[in-house]
Amino acid sequence: MTTIAARISQSLADEIIAGTLAPGEKLEEPSLAERFQVSRTPVREALRLLNARGLIELVPRRGGVVANVSAEQLADMLEALCELESLCCRIATQRMSAMQRRQLELLHEEAQQVAERGDAETYLKLNARFHQLICQGTQNQTLVAQVENLRDRLAPVRAAQSGVERRFETSHREHDKIVEAVLAGQPEEAYLAMRSHTTRLTLHVMEQIEAQRARARG
Repeated sequence: MTTIAARISQSLADEIIAGTLAPGEKLEEPSLAERFQVSRTPVREALRLLNARGLIELVPRRGGVVANVSAEQLADMLEALCELESLCCRIATQRMSAMQRRQLELLHEEAQQVAERGDAETYLKLNARFHQLICQGTQNQTLVAQVENLRDRLAPVRAAQSGVERRFETSHREHDKIVEAVLAGQPEEAYLAMRSHTTRLTLHVMEQIEAQRARARG
């Protein structure tokens, strides 16, 4: 993977994750080459990487299409992410360094202040960092990569999840239990607290997606 291809891939991935490029949208090699002022070769490499991450589906000799995940695939991925994050929380409780534990504690305190101000945008960023820090606390790069890959693939439904996370009080109370268990060195309690938190989000996201698709059919 060349530097140019990696840059193009990341730029397109950011747009897919942000929702700028919607599911079903075509990514054609000629137009992308013109947009990024490069030949088709790095564009082709970039599209292969996006395909490997599950963000697009390749169309032979033409380009790609932003992935449109079915309800069944979405449920599978959300369930997998729920279980992996819970597992990460259990392992992180046993392996986090003293510095990482303090970072988690300070991040949680900052999120409390942000929630009280009603600053949705900042809270969502801190929430993402909270989950990322716990995953990194496993000291297991394979697990971290799997979680990040699933989060990328679930990018099209992040807007729905963001709506759930704007329920600051509920989310923060659940984070309270997670942080308490992690800092107390209680891996099973940490696992259960994270699983309860991610399960609530998963169920609500699925309900929202099903409701949206029902309206579209009607």
